[in-house]
Amino acid sequence: MQLKHLKTLLTPQEGAAKVTCMTWAPNNGKFAVCTVDRVVLLYDEQGEKRDKFSTKPAESKYGKKSYVVKAMAFSPDSTKIAIAQTDNIIYVYKIGEEWGEKKVICNKFVQTSDVVALMLYSSLCASVSGKGMLSGHADGTVVRYFFDDEGSGESQGKLLTHPCPPYALAWGTNSIIVAGCDKKIVAYGREGHIQQTFDYSRDRSEKEFTVAATSPSGQSVVIGSYDRLRVFNWGPRKGAWDEASPKEIPNLYTITALAWKKDGSRLCAGTLCGGVEQFDCCLRRSIYKNKFEMTYVGLSQVIVKNLSTGMRVVLKSHYGYEIDEVKIMGKDRYLVGHTSDTLLLGDLTSNKLSEVAWQGSGGNEKFFFENETVCMIFNAGELTLVEYGSNDILGSVRTEFMNPHLISVRLNERKQRGVEGNKKLAYLIDIKTIAIVDLAGGYNLGTINHDSKIDWLELNETGRKLLFRDKKLRLHLYDIESSVKTTVLSFCSYVQWVPGSDVVVSQNRGNLCVWYNIDSPERATMFPLRGDVVDLERSNGKTEVIVTEGVNTVSYTLDEGLIEFGTAIDDGDYYRATAFLETLEMSSETEAMWKTLSKLSLEARQLHIAERCFAALGDVSKARFLNQTNRIADQVSKEYGGDGTEFYQVKARLAMLDKNYKLAEMYYMEQNAIDEVMEMYQELHMWDDCIAVAESKGHPELDNLRHSYYQWLMETNQDEKAGEVKEGEEDFTGAVSLYLKAGLPAKAARLAMSREELVTNSDVINRIAAALIKGEFYERAGDLFEKIRNNQRALDCYRKGHAFRKAVELARVAFPADVVKLEEAWGDYLVQQKQLDAAINHYIEAGCSSKAIEAAIGARQWKKAVHILELQEDRSGGKYYLKIAQYYASIQEYEVAEPLFVKGDHIKDAIDMYTVAGRWEQAHKLAAKCMTPEDVSTLYVSRAQDLEGEGKYKEAERLFATVEEPDLAITMYKKNKMFDDVIRLVAKHHPDLLSETHLHLAKELETESRFSEAEYHYMEGQEWKGAVNMYRVNNMWEEAYRVAKSHGGASAHKQVAYLWAKSLGGEAAVKLLNKFGLLETAIDFAADNCAFDFAFELARLSTKNKIPEIHLKNAMMLEDEGKFAEAESEFIKAGKPKEAVLMYVHNQDWVGAQRVAEANDPDSVSDVLVGQAKFCFEQKDFQKAEAFLLRAQRPELAIKYYKDVEMWSDAMRICKEYLPNKLSVLQEEYEKEATKKGVEGMVEQAKEWELSGEYARAVECYLKVKDSTNGPLMEKCWMKAAELAIKFLTHERAVDVIHSVGPRLTQLRKYSAAAELYLNLDLIKEAIDAFIEGEEWNKAKRVAKELDPRFEDYVDQRYKEHLKNQGKADSLVGVDVMAALDMYAERGQWEKCIETASKQNYKILHKYVALYATHLIKEGHAEKALNLYAQHGAPANLQNFNIYKRMFLDLLNLLGRDSAESFRMWADLRDVMLLLCENLTKSSEANSPAHEEFEQMLLISHYYATRSAANGVDLVSVAAKLSISLLRHTELIPADKAFYEAGMAARALGWENMAFIFLNRFLDLSDGIEEGNLDTLDHSDFQDTDIPFEVPFPAKIHVTDAQREEIRDWVLTVSMDQRVEQVLPKDERDTYEASLLAANTGIRSLPCVITGYPVLRNKIEFKGPGKAANKDDWNKFIMATKTTHSPECQDVLKFVSQWCGGLPASGFSFH
Repeated sequence: MQLKHLKTLLTPQEGAAKVTCMTWAPNNGKFAVCTVDRVVLLYDEQGEKRDKFSTKPAESKYGKKSYVVKAMAFSPDSTKIAIAQTDNIIYVYKIGEEWGEKKVICNKFVQTSDVVALMLYSSLCASVSGKGMLSGHADGTVVRYFFDDEGSGESQGKLLTHPCPPYALAWGTNSIIVAGCDKKIVAYGREGHIQQTFDYSRDRSEKEFTVAATSPSGQSVVIGSYDRLRVFNWGPRKGAWDEASPKEIPNLYTITALAWKKDGSRLCAGTLCGGVEQFDCCLRRSIYKNKFEMTYVGLSQVIVKNLSTGMRVVLKSHYGYEIDEVKIMGKDRYLVGHTSDTLLLGDLTSNKLSEVAWQGSGGNEKFFFENETVCMIFNAGELTLVEYGSNDILGSVRTEFMNPHLISVRLNERKQRGVEGNKKLAYLIDIKTIAIVDLAGGYNLGTINHDSKIDWLELNETGRKLLFRDKKLRLHLYDIESSVKTTVLSFCSYVQWVPGSDVVVSQNRGNLCVWYNIDSPERATMFPLRGDVVDLERSNGKTEVIVTEGVNTVSYTLDEGLIEFGTAIDDGDYYRATAFLETLEMSSETEAMWKTLSKLSLEARQLHIAERCFAALGDVSKARFLNQTNRIADQVSKEYGGDGTEFYQVKARLAMLDKNYKLAEMYYMEQNAIDEVMEMYQELHMWDDCIAVAESKGHPELDNLRHSYYQWLMETNQDEKAGEVKEGEEDFTGAVSLYLKAGLPAKAARLAMSREELVTNSDVINRIAAALIKGEFYERAGDLFEKIRNNQRALDCYRKGHAFRKAVELARVAFPADVVKLEEAWGDYLVQQKQLDAAINHYIEAGCSSKAIEAAIGARQWKKAVHILELQEDRSGGKYYLKIAQYYASIQEYEVAEPLFVKGDHIKDAIDMYTVAGRWEQAHKLAAKCMTPEDVSTLYVSRAQDLEGEGKYKEAERLFATVEEPDLAITMYKKNKMFDDVIRLVAKHHPDLLSETHLHLAKELETESRFSEAEYHYMEGQEWKGAVNMYRVNNMWEEAYRVAKSHGGASAHKQVAYLWAKSLGGEAAVKLLNKFGLLETAIDFAADNCAFDFAFELARLSTKNKIPEIHLKNAMMLEDEGKFAEAESEFIKAGKPKEAVLMYVHNQDWVGAQRVAEANDPDSVSDVLVGQAKFCFEQKDFQKAEAFLLRAQRPELAIKYYKDVEMWSDAMRICKEYLPNKLSVLQEEYEKEATKKGVEGMVEQAKEWELSGEYARAVECYLKVKDSTNGPLMEKCWMKAAELAIKFLTHERAVDVIHSVGPRLTQLRKYSAAAELYLNLDLIKEAIDAFIEGEEWNKAKRVAKELDPRFEDYVDQRYKEHLKNQGKADSLVGVDVMAALDMYAERGQWEKCIETASKQNYKILHKYVALYATHLIKEGHAEKALNLYAQHGAPANLQNFNIYKRMFLDLLNLLGRDSAESFRMWADLRDVMLLLCENLTKSSEANSPAHEEFEQMLLISHYYATRSAANGVDLVSVAAKLSISLLRHTELIPADKAFYEAGMAARALGWENMAFIFLNRFLDLSDGIEEGNLDTLDHSDFQDTDIPFEVPFPAKIHVTDAQREEIRDWVLTVSMDQRVEQVLPKDERDTYEASLLAANTGIRSLPCVITGYPVLRNKIEFKGPGKAANKDDWNKFIMATKTTHSPECQDVLKFVSQWCGGLPASGFSFH
C-alpha cells in the first residue's frame, strides 16, 4: 500500500483548530468533515466542497459552544448523517441524495447521561465486517463486543491490556493494532496474544501515536502521529505485518482524525490545526484493454473503473485472499478474478459480485456469459454455475457438451403464483440424452432419452417446458411435470421462445409457425415465408419476427394479444386474460385459449370467469349450471359475508361438474343434507347410489324409492335393470322372465344355473334353452343341458357352437368313441378359422397325419412338418418333402434342404439349388455321391458351355474349376478376348507361364494395333523395351518416350528422345530436344557415342558454344586411336592446346610438346620442362632434372623430389639458395623424420644442430629424448640440454629448460643433480624441494641456511610432516612435542602419550589426561579414569567438569561395590574429589553451583568409603546408618540401588519398619523403571523428610531378578504379618531420625561425618566450619580403629582430619 498526496481539502489554520471527526458515505460519493466550530462540510468524490451545514445544541439556551461533535456516521443509503454530541444527544440529519437539498433533522436520540462519559474510552473501532467493535480504555484495557461473531467462535469482553492508553486502535483482518504514547505499535492476535511489535521509542523524531484507521479490506492499517503517517500491510504468505515507507509531511502537526473511503481508494487525514489532506491509496494501477482502469487498493481488493462511463465496481475477496489477476470478458461486461482458493465473478452492469471456492486448474477454465444472471464455467468435463450476487456455487454437473445452445438455465425469470426459488437447468449427459435439474432443490427433474442427436435445447422462462431439436430437424416439446414428449414440427430450421411469454416461434421450410398456446401443440398458426427467420424482437408492446428475403429484411408482427394471454395465464391474472379474449374473434386458437382459461379458472374457483368461458365456447349446459352455482355463491356471500365458493352447496356442485359425485355426496353428507344428495342422484337417474344413501341413513322413503325406481325402469323398458332389481329382491323367476324379455337369455341361464330351484323347473329351463338356441348361444345352451345332465343335447349344442374344448371334455366322459372325430372336426374348424398352428396338434390327436403336415406347411411350421414326416411309417408323405425342401432352399438353409430333396428323390433339384446358389463344391459333392465321375464331368462341362453361350462366363468358369478343367476356362476367355481373366487363371493355375502369357498377349494385341493394351501386357511381362520398340516401329515417339520415362530408369527416356530427334534431323530435332530440355544432353550423348556429324549439326543450329567441346571430345577419340596429328588439330580447334601438349608429354614426345607449347601455349612450356625433369629423376639423372626444374622456375619441386629420395642435404641446399623462407619448415620436417627413426636418430640430429650452432634446436632435440629402458642416456641428454641452455640461451629460456629437466631428474632419483642444476640458476626453493624429495635433509638445511635463511622454517615444517607421515613419533618428540602427543593419542598409545606429556608442563599433561579419561569412560573403564586422576591430580578446569561428573556417576552405577574390598576405589574417588574441591576454592569457580555439586559428590564418596571401612571392621550399625543417609542424595545416586542397599542394611539390623518402607520403595521404583514411568510413585511415606521425591530416571535396574523376587516375597510376608508399622522412626524433634531438616521448626542440623545422621545434642565439633559428629558414633568408630588397627579406618580418620581441619583433642594419632 502506497500513499500519494492528492490535494488539501481544508487549509489548516494558524492555531489549534482540531478536526474532531470525519466519515465517508457507503456509496463513496460523499465525504463529511466536522470542524472545530461544529460546522459539517460535505465534499464530493473528487474532493470538491459541495455543501455545508451547522449543527445545533440540544438546548439553545446554553449557546452554540456548549458542546463538541465527537462522531459522525452515514446511513447505509448515504442520504442521512448521524451526529453525536457531548451535550447528551445524537441528531440524525436528512441530507438527501442530490447536492443542495435542504438539511432537515429527521430524528434525535437523547442520552440519559452526559456523553462526556465517552472520554472513558481512549478510542473505538469496528471490525472489517462491521459486526463487532473494540473499545480502548484509559487504563490500557481493550474490550471486544460482537453483534454477530459470524461463527468465528472468538470471545467477547476484555481482550488485552496495553502498556499505555490505546489512543490508536485498529481492527484488521488477522490482527488488532494498538498504539499510544509509548511510541510502540503492537499487533495482537485474535485472542489478545502479542504477534509483532514495532518500537520507535529510540526515534527522536517520532511523537506519540494519536489515531489509526483500517482499510475496508482490513489488510492495511495507517497510524497517524506528528507530521507522519505510518503504513502497515498484512502479508498473507508470511502471516505478518510489513511496514511500508512512512508518509512524512513537514508542518502537518499532530493527526487527529483518519477516514478511509469505503472502496479503499482514498484516505483523508484531519490535523490539530484544522487541515484535511486527501491521499490516494493503492498498491498498483494498470490499464486493461484501454477501456478499464484497475486500481489494487489492497492485496484482496481491486477497484475497476470504466474509463468511458466513469462507472466503478469494487471487487473484494471476502476471505482476504490475494487477488492474482482480473480480466474483463463477455463484451466487456463481466469481471473474472482469481485468488489462490477462490474465484471472483461480477456483472458490471448490475454490480452483482460473487466469490466462490475454487481450486485452481492452471487457468484451463472456459467462461460463458450468454446468460445474464448466471456464469457458466466449463473445466475438465464439469460445468459449474455461479449466480451473480451469490457466494455459493449454484450447481455443478458433468457434461462434455459446452455449446451454449446445448445448455439452458432459467433463474426466477418470471414470477409465478405460489412459486419461490424457481431455478432450473437443462443440459446434455450425452449427445442423445437430456437431463433437467432443479438447482434450488438439488435434485433431478427428469431425463429424456432421444433416438437421434440433439443440436439445440431451451427451457421456457418458468422452467416447466423444454423445447429441443435433433439433427433430423425435428422439434420436440417436453412437459417436465407430466414427463410427456411431443413432436411438434419437422424440418425445423429456426426456433425460439418469445421473451416474457410461453409463445414459441419456429420456421418449417416455407412456413412461419407460431404456438400461442403451447399446451395445445397441435394448434399452430402458420404464415407462408419467402426467406429465413434470423431474429425475434420484443419491445414497446410489440413482437416482431425478422426475416431475410434475399437482400431485403422483412418483419412479421405477431399477435401481441395472444402472447399477452399466455403471460396473463402464467401470472394467474384471469380477469386480464378474459378481458383480452373478449377482444378476439372466435377461431381455433381462441377456442383453445377459452378452454385453457375455463379449466384454470375452475381450478382457481373463479366461477364467474369459468361461466363466461363456457358461454363463449357454446357449452350452454355448463354455463347454465355455473350460473346457478354463482347465484348460490353470491347469495351466501351477500348474507353471511366471506368467500361464497366455500359454501357446501357450491363445493358440491363443482364436484358434480367435475363428475366426482362421491365428493359431492361427501360435501352434502358433512352438512347432513341427505335429501339434497338423494335429489342429486335422482336428477342424474343414479338410483342405485340414491337407494344406497337412503339405506345407510334409514330414510323413511326407502320403499317408495325402490318402487319408483322399478316403475321407472319398466316405463323406460330397462328390463335388464328391472331383472337385476327382481334378482336383488330374490324373485328369481320374475328376474328370469325379465332377462328373457330383455333378450338376455345368457344372463337368465347364468341365474338359472346358480339357483337349484330353477334347475329343477323344466318349464323355465326349456324356455331359457329355446331362447339360447334361438339366439345361437349354443355354448351357453350346452352348459345348461350339461347342468341338467342331458349330455347328447349338450354335445350337439357344443358342436354347433364350435365349443370343441367343452365337447371333447364331455365326450371323454360320456361318449369316448366320438373323441377322435371331435378332434378332427376341431382341427377342420381351426383350419377354417385360419388358426393352422392350433389345428396341427388336434390332427395329430385324431391321427390325421396328412392333414397335420398340410396344416404345419400352411402355418409355415416347417420344423414341425419335418418332425411329423419323419414319424410317418409309410411313404405317402414323400410329396411333401419337395415343398419343404424348396422352402429351406428359398431361405438359403441349404444343409437342411439337401437331405429333404434326397429323401423325396429330387437329387437333380438339390444340385440345381447348389448351382443357382453358386455353391459348386456342395453341388459337385452331391453329384459325385449320386453319379459316376464321367457323368459328373460331362454334366458340368456341358452345363458350363451352356452358361458360356448365355454369356455367364464367371459361372461357367466355376463349373470348369469344379471338375478341374481350368484350361477349358482359359481357352473360353481367350476365345472371347477376355485377356484379364486369361491372365488371372494362368496366374492361379500356371504361374510359371505368366510372363510368357503376358508377352504372347502383348504381341497378339500389337498385331491388332491395340497398342495401349499391348503396352500393359509388356509392362506386366517386365519387357518395357518391347513396348518402346513397338511404339518406335509404329512411329509413335510420344508414347515410346512416355513409357521409357515411366519405366526405363534415369536415362532411357533421354535415349528415346535422342533417337526421335535423330529420326527428325535439322531444325525439327533442335525444337524437339529444346521442348524436353535435352538439347545439351543430346549433343553430349551424340559426341559421347562418336556421332560427331549429328552433334556438330545440332550445335551449329542451336548452341555454338558447344562446338569447342565437341572438337575436344573428337580430339580425345583421335588420341585414343593414336591419330596424334589429327588430335593435335582438334585440340587446337577446341581451344585446348595444353591438352595437345599433355598428349605429347604423356607419350614422351618432348619435341612435339615443346613445339605446340611454344606455338600455342607459352604457359605450358614450364609443364613440359617439369615433365622432362620428372622423367630424368626417374632415370636417376638428378643433375639434369634439377637444371630442368630451375629453368621451369620450380625449385620447390626440386626440394620435393630430393626429399622423396631422402637427399636432405641437397634439399636443404636448394631451399637455402632459392626458398630461404621455407627453411625452418623443412628443418622441422627433417626433425620429425629423425624422430621416426627413434632415440638414436634424435641424438644424432641434436648433435648435428649443436655442431651447426642451432643450440635452441639442439636443446629441443635433447629434451625430446625419452627411452625408459636407457636411463643413463636420458640423463646424459637432459644434462646436455641443460648445459647448452645455461651456456648459450637466454636466462628465461634457460629457467624454462631447467624447470623441465629438474622434475625429470628427480623421477630418475638424481636428486643431487637436479638440485645442482637449480642452484646454477639460483632457484633455491626448487633445489631445497629436490633435496627434500631425496630425503637429504642435511643438505636441504645447509642450502637454506647458507643461501636463503627464510626457508629454514619451511625445511623444518616439511621435516615434521615427513616424520608424521612416517609415523616416527619418537623422532618427532624432539622436533614438535604437541604433534608427537597427538600422534600417540590417535594411535591409542596412551601410556606413552601421558608419560611424554608429564615431562611437559602441567597444562599439556592435563589436556591429554582429560582426553585419555574421556576415552576410558566411553570404553566403560571409569575406575581406570579414576586411577589416572588419582595419580596426576584433578585441576579445576571448567572443561573437565563433565568428565568428573560422568566418572563419578559411572562409579556409583557399578554393581557389588558396597563391600570392604571396594574401599580403595571409594577412597581414591573421595581423595580426587577433595583435591578438586580444594582447587575449586582457589579458582574463579569458587562457591559456584558446580563447586557445590562437587562438594556434594565429595560427601557421597566419603560416605561410601567410610561404609566400606565400617563393613571391614563389623561396624554394621555405622554402615547401615551411612546407607540410610545416602538416601537424601538420590538425585545423584541411582534411586533403586540406594533404597535396596538401605533396606537390606536396615533388615540385617532388624530395623524392620525402615527395612519394609525402603524395600517397598525399591520395588515401586524397579516396577516404574520397567514400565518407563515414575509418575505413579506414592511419596506419602517420605513426607516431612529430606529424601527427595523427584529423582532422575535410572537407565537400568541395579539388582538381579532373583534378588528382586526375594525382596518381593519378604515385603509380602511382612505386610501379611501386620506386626510392622509402615512409619519411619522419629527422634526428639518429632521428625524422622535420619532427616537433617526438622519437620516442625524447619531447622537444618549438621550431618555426622561418620554416619551422616543429624548431629543434635551429644556432639563433637571440628575446626572446619559446618563439620561435626555424634559423640557415640565417633567413639564407636575410634574404638574399632584402635582395636582392629584397620588401615582402612585409619585412612578414614586421616581424611577426616584433613577435611575437617584436624581431629578433636581426644583425637587419634596415626601410626
